[in-house]
Amino acid sequence: MSISVKALTKHFGQQKAVDGISFEAKPGQILGFLGPNGAGKSTTMKMLTGYLSPSAGEAEICGKNVVSEPLQVKSLIGYLPENTPLYNEMYVREFLGFVGQLYHIDDLDQRVREVIAMVGLGPEQHKKIGMLSKGYKQRVGLAQAIIHDPQVLILDEPTSGLDPNQLADIRKLIKDLGKNKTVILSTHIMQEVEALCDDVIIISKGQIVANATMADLKSQNAGQTLEEIFRKLTS
Repeated sequence: MSISVKALTKHFGQQKAVDGISFEAKPGQILGFLGPNGAGKSTTMKMLTGYLSPSAGEAEICGKNVVSEPLQVKSLIGYLPENTPLYNEMYVREFLGFVGQLYHIDDLDQRVREVIAMVGLGPEQHKKIGMLSKGYKQRVGLAQAIIHDPQVLILDEPTSGLDPNQLADIRKLIKDLGKNKTVILSTHIMQEVEALCDDVIIISKGQIVANATMADLKSQNAGQTLEEIFRKLTS
């Protein structure tokens, strides 16, 4: 398994944001990770990437423990947080080259060109990031997440701010990446989950309330739409 989570828990003071969740994800799988605001989705993803330390339980990425082997884990993960931290004064190509240097990528110029083409940043590559639209900034965030060709991608609201044409392009890219990588995709757009995801986890109040394939989830709920299932399980 690329991702193995066992009894993962996170406390913030008296509040239990994530409450003993367990799940697995394998290569070639796009896993939809859903839940209402405040359910614990982003906290879980931050623990998987090493940005937060768990209060209890454990998580492994490709056999590496996120607490005891943090640098190895970070080298295996591409992470797009909900609010992507970007250097607005840097040019797009300059920024991607900077990120690539952190990963010691061989033939970095070629890799930057490849990633720019993959995410559709060609027309904007010589602009400062601060001059870009929200949609193009999101593309820069996705580009930095895949620059080092990671085995695992963790994407938090990856299509936020995209217009319909950009949305179709990025959906296709995520689908293509998911053929060979393990992808965790968090979004509030149910159509996106149905279009992209093989399996779905729904989390509510820090606990997993559903973990199944898309087909099984609908079969278990009398053919209801994903939105209807989501509302029933999280209300």
